[in-house]
Amino acid sequence: MKLTLQLKSSNNYPKALAGLRRIDLEGLRWRVFDAKGQVLGRLASQIAVVLQGKDKPTYAPHVEAGDMCIVLNAKDICVTGRKMTDKIYYWHTGYIGHLKERKLKDQMAKDPTEVIRKAVMRMLPRNKLRDDRDRKLRIFAEGEHPFHDRPLEPFIMPPRQVREMRPRARRAMIRAQKKDQDREAKKAEGEAAKNGKAAVAA
Repeated sequence: MKLTLQLKSSNNYPKALAGLRRIDLEGLRWRVFDAKGQVLGRLASQIAVVLQGKDKPTYAPHVEAGDMCIVLNAKDICVTGRKMTDKIYYWHTGYIGHLKERKLKDQMAKDPTEVIRKAVMRMLPRNKLRDDRDRKLRIFAEGEHPFHDRPLEPFIMPPRQVREMRPRARRAMIRAQKKDQDREAKKAEGEAAKNGKAAVAA
């Protein structure tokens, strides 16, 4: 009751408790994801795994057994490449010619929580369990949240697996390094010869 009154008096979490009464919270874990400095796709894939309950030995595709997911610092999410300016979200209003679009950087400025929500929801299977899993996802732009009275468990992101370089790419890298070394050696020889001529002339 105290939590509900606190949220009603504050405008920071208008949707924090929306739909919680429709979720059976008994036996669920509260997993906390810190999005600060994380890559959008890697973070969304881990959240999708937890929402589906795939990290549990009792996983079944037809049973909703996922845990509650709380995502913090959504405004500090990172993307690779030029996605911040090149990635575009499209939607249609239903009227003729009303195809709308919005770039990722504009969506981050408007509502960064929707960026993570869209990425996670598009990784979930489109079935009857999707709405229930969406209710278990709570995203906040800042590092504050109203669920401090719950048994929270910080989620540790798995280490990123770096794929070994293929032989063809390795040979190309070696050739490039050798070319740079030869260029530096020729440059050093040219400077030495130039300095020698200057000393002789003096």
